[in-house]
Amino acid sequence: MFVGHALLAFALGALAAWWLGLSRERAVQLGVIAGLFAAVPDVDIVYAPFGLLVGAAENLTADGFWETANVVHRGPTHSLLLGAALAIAAGLWTSNSRTGRIGSLSIGAVLTVLTGAVSGPIAGLVMLVFVLAVLGVATVAQSRDVSPRTVTGLALLGLLTHPFGDLFTGGPPPFFYPFDVTLVAERVMLHPDPTTHLLAAFAIELATVWLAVWTYVHLRGYTLTGLVRPRAALGLGYAAAVLFMPAPTLEQSAHFVFSVLALGVVGAPTRPFSDGVDWLETVVTGLAAVSIAALAYAMAYGAI
Repeated sequence: MFVGHALLAFALGALAAWWLGLSRERAVQLGVIAGLFAAVPDVDIVYAPFGLLVGAAENLTADGFWETANVVHRGPTHSLLLGAALAIAAGLWTSNSRTGRIGSLSIGAVLTVLTGAVSGPIAGLVMLVFVLAVLGVATVAQSRDVSPRTVTGLALLGLLTHPFGDLFTGGPPPFFYPFDVTLVAERVMLHPDPTTHLLAAFAIELATVWLAVWTYVHLRGYTLTGLVRPRAALGLGYAAAVLFMPAPTLEQSAHFVFSVLALGVVGAPTRPFSDGVDWLETVVTGLAAVSIAALAYAMAYGAI
C-alpha cells in the first residue's frame, strides 16, 4: 500500500492536469509531485528503526518492526485536518515572499507543538519530520516552476487521499485528529473470509498500479497492448501455489505478497535498453504477470 498511495495521486494529478489543457509532459510532472506528497504521510514509519535500536535485541524481527512502527504509524500524519493545514503551508512556502515563508514555518511549528502536547514527544518529533518532508516536496515543486496555488492543490490531493487508502489493510486512521471524532470505526472488510479479503485488497492495489501505469503510458503516447509481452502468461502457473503454501491473510501475508511479486521478473527485458521503450515493456509485462498470477491463485483458492 505504500506505493499505491503515491501512484493513485500521480494518476489523479496527471489526468486532471491533462484534462485542464496542460501539455502531456507537464501533466506527468505535476502527477509526480502529487505522488510525492501522497507518499509523505508514511514518513511516520521513520520511528520504527529508532524504536528498535533502543529496544531489546530480540525485537529485531519483522513482527517487532511493525509492532514498534505502529506506535505512531497511521497517526497524526494521516489526519485530514493536519494534512489540509500543511497543504496550505506548502503553498505559502513556494510563494517567494518572506511573509509566506514565515507563515509556512509558523503552521509547521504550531502543528508540531500541538501534536507533541496531545500525543507525546515521539509523535511530536514524527510530526516535525512530516512537516519537513512536506516542505521538501514543495521545494522540489518550486524548482519546477509550479505556482503556489498549484502546489497547494497537489498537496491537498496527495495528503488527503492517502489516509483513505489504508481502510482495507489496517486500522482506520484518525481522520480528524486532534479531535476525538470517528469517521470510520473499523477496517473496511471486503469479504468475511480473511484470505478472500486479502486477495480483494490486493486486487484494488493492482488496479491502482494499473491506473498509474496506464496514465503514464497514455501521456507518453504508447499503448498498453503494445507493451505487454506473451511471457506474462507464465503467471498462470502461480495457481499451483494454493497447494503448497498456507492460505494468506492480512496478518500472515508476506509469503504470498513476495512470491507473487517475484513473478514480475518475467518482464525482464530480453535485449539491452536501446530505444527507451524496453523499461516500459518490463514494467507492463511484469505487472501483467503479477495480475495474472493473482487472478489464477484467487480462482484456484475459490475452487478448493
